[in-house]
Amino acid sequence: MRLSSLLALLRPALPLILGLSLGCSLSLLRVSWIQGEGEDPCVEAVGERGGPQNPDSRARLDQNDEDFKPRIVPYYRDPNKPYKKVLRTRYIQTELGSRERLLVAVLTSRATLSTLAVAVNRTVAHHFPRLLYFTGQRGARAPAGMQVVSHGDERPAWLMSETLRHLHTHFGADYDWFFIMQDDTYVQAPRLAALAGHLSINQDLYLGRAEEFIGAGEQARYCHGGFGYLLSRSLLLRLRPHLDGCRGDILSARPDEWLGRCLIDSLGVGCVSQHQGQQYRSFELAKNRDPEKEGSSAFLSAFTVHPVSEGTLMYRLHKRFSALELERAYSEIEQLQAQIRNLTVLTPEGEAGLSWPVGLPAPFTPHSRFEVLGWDYFTEQHTFSCADGAPKCPLQGASRADVGDALETALEQLNRRYQPRLRFQKQRLLNGYRRFDPARGMEYTLDLLLECVTQRGHRRALARRVSLLRPLSRVEILPMPYVTEATRVQLVLPLLVAEAAAAPAFLEAFAANVLEPREHALLTLLLVYGPREGGRGAPDPFLGVKAAAAELERRYPGTRLAWLAVRAEAPSQVRLMDVVSKKHPVDTLFFLTTVWTRPGPEVLNRCRMNAISGWQAFFPVHFQEFNPALSPQRSPPGPPGAGPDPPSPPGADPSRGAPIGGRFDRQASAEGCFYNADYLAARARLAGELAGQEEEEALEGLEVMDVFLRFSGLHLFRAVEPGLVQKFSLRDCSPRLSEELYHRCRLSNLEGLGGRAQLAMALFEQEQANST
Repeated sequence: MRLSSLLALLRPALPLILGLSLGCSLSLLRVSWIQGEGEDPCVEAVGERGGPQNPDSRARLDQNDEDFKPRIVPYYRDPNKPYKKVLRTRYIQTELGSRERLLVAVLTSRATLSTLAVAVNRTVAHHFPRLLYFTGQRGARAPAGMQVVSHGDERPAWLMSETLRHLHTHFGADYDWFFIMQDDTYVQAPRLAALAGHLSINQDLYLGRAEEFIGAGEQARYCHGGFGYLLSRSLLLRLRPHLDGCRGDILSARPDEWLGRCLIDSLGVGCVSQHQGQQYRSFELAKNRDPEKEGSSAFLSAFTVHPVSEGTLMYRLHKRFSALELERAYSEIEQLQAQIRNLTVLTPEGEAGLSWPVGLPAPFTPHSRFEVLGWDYFTEQHTFSCADGAPKCPLQGASRADVGDALETALEQLNRRYQPRLRFQKQRLLNGYRRFDPARGMEYTLDLLLECVTQRGHRRALARRVSLLRPLSRVEILPMPYVTEATRVQLVLPLLVAEAAAAPAFLEAFAANVLEPREHALLTLLLVYGPREGGRGAPDPFLGVKAAAAELERRYPGTRLAWLAVRAEAPSQVRLMDVVSKKHPVDTLFFLTTVWTRPGPEVLNRCRMNAISGWQAFFPVHFQEFNPALSPQRSPPGPPGAGPDPPSPPGADPSRGAPIGGRFDRQASAEGCFYNADYLAARARLAGELAGQEEEEALEGLEVMDVFLRFSGLHLFRAVEPGLVQKFSLRDCSPRLSEELYHRCRLSNLEGLGGRAQLAMALFEQEQANST
């Protein structure tokens, strides 16, 4: 009895005891094997494989492990040697030597460039990373959005030879596969891209619809050009030295036959229609055949269709294949949703863990009240969440189109679900709510007043609530012009007389952050004198600034700090920028700064990357510290309901105690990065739209950011910049500013006093002092 009860108690622990015993036994056996072998087996293996062993290498292997222990080598830079900055590529793909998958080359002509070639571009261009058009017409005018290469000779063999030469020279190192087609060919782009993704790139391949030469053997085949063909990069590299010889020795009226003979004669490579289990499927479209009525398996599975006689036929083919792909996608979605429903029953949550719609992520779950996603209320005419803070504004533009599309989709889904028994007609929208969930997409909740019609004609008004979701689609990378970190930055510092005392501190920070690490940047001081300052016999208010600049030039040989003197009664940021712009070339990258800003290497690099000539201007939002009198080093907690403590400035040193809080000043726009050519273009447009006295009045109330916003077609990029941290200072809000700029200036000063907790505590202490 006692033994059985003891075994019952030990039974849950028996697997653990057996596992520990087995582990200890195996460990003891391994130790005994290692101790019994004696010599290091790695040394013997090296001696046996390498032949006669070098006694010196044996001695090195028998040494202690001192040479193999990691050692920390401190970084040391010789101050006598010039500092060389290491430039990294913008993308890791460039540094690793990775290549794009597929390039498509389209052979076109003078007669079809503006018709069939345009139809090809509209149907498949958005599916491929690069699409080029090659023509023999000299000086061909490229249609909008198309990249056309003109060879100047319309002979077929010459056109094919020059096309291959161009692909090898300009793109041979960037792509793995090259697809060559004619402009009278329709391509099912997703299928072709999937085919290229399944093929190995480490072999010579000439893949297409194989055709036999007239009078040649079965092994000598070429790929029909009308149905397109794939060339591997390795085959193109091998073919390049033989192009000139093939052009002189082979005579052919068709470019595809010429290429096939060249590959067979020079490299012994013929066309194949199947490779590595992948079949190249094509379909020959009969004349006057309707694509909508074509339902054969060869047509439905084809990669390419040929011949296409006109552009409208190309669009009809694209419509047909797009509908087929859409039906296939919906069918796969339904199958996946059914599988998810079946598997959800087996999960710990059961059916309660099934999210709606099936297969999409569940709604975002907030962990605190600060993470709650708010809903925006709207009607068919107005929205009650306005960008300018107004309580109500008209629903217009893209927002109105978005709401209309949601209403149409809701009515369509209701009719699809209940027809033919019921048919719904929308009378009006009672209430509308929407919010953006970063994990799912845009969610809608609509209260609809509907008119329900039965099969017998009975009508009744119903109010129903429906929920919709516009899910996030595949994330795509927007094409942007290429920029580098090697561009020289020209800093521009306007200085008023009232700011002259703070200029030496700025210059010292500029020396430590820019001159010491030898950043590729220059500085121009714009000294703004008043009408009665700095005249004859009057002291120079900027004498200390000029002396500090001369001291920096002496400390850092080769450094040149330029300064310009301007006299203005009411200095405007745009007028001051006009003076500087005329002194520099048009390709200069300006960084407009203030005396309270401390730009460093990271800030300059972000200026170079975010300011793109002819494309984008960058205006960073700096971090403004609160008033130290209201926001001390150790701020007491605020009263209940006062909100969270303000954020600490980025890059603050924790060793100096708790930093002073602050905020990103969205009202200020004094800092900006832009190219001189873009500024001159915007300035010229301003002068063209406003003339005379109207222009003079406008310049008084505009900042440089407003000029780009109103008189330029560039993208205006405005984002927080953690590297720009400014000490607390009250901006001088001139009454000469426009009403909007004056309001922004005053609001910036008021918001910069402190956070809600600090202001509430200050008011509380003041009331306590007044009451006593």
